[in-house]
Amino acid sequence: MKIYTKTGDSGSTSLLGGSRISKSDLRIETYGTVDELNSHIGILRADAHNETSQKAFISIQDRLFTMGSHLAMESGKSFAIPSLVETDVVSLEEGIDSMNSVIPPMKHFILPGSNMSEAQAHVARCVCRRAERLVVALSEHETINPLIQKYLNRLSDYLFVYARFITHNLGKEETPWIPNK
Repeated sequence: MKIYTKTGDSGSTSLLGGSRISKSDLRIETYGTVDELNSHIGILRADAHNETSQKAFISIQDRLFTMGSHLAMESGKSFAIPSLVETDVVSLEEGIDSMNSVIPPMKHFILPGSNMSEAQAHVARCVCRRAERLVVALSEHETINPLIQKYLNRLSDYLFVYARFITHNLGKEETPWIPNK
């Protein structure tokens, strides 16, 4: 199978369902951002310091691929793709609670950059927030599974807590934001 088809050379691409739309369409931007997020999660997984985190990131990547498939599906069409379920969100919440149970309470806003893993988690969190905003915008024009938005919202929280968790586990200090007066 060739990786290049040349069908996108004119600036259009196909949705699942066959219709062609502009590569600048909000739907393409949305699932492209979810794909970008998946790559950032891959960096976190590659750098994860324990098997539990690696497994959690593999699960997150699976859910992001599923979301991308849902977002790439033409309205009114259906294909045999995995479902998103409420337990996907619950799994993130359980991970957040587990990590939060071992880190000190937050007393300040935190500046990213205490270590590379923490900084990468914050980059992933920001991309996740952008993906969530795009899903919200797309849902104003298309019917979108509400679990996609809910999952992304919870994932950004997970990534924030993971940044704090990894800093704590590495024995590093968080850099608090103390505003200049």
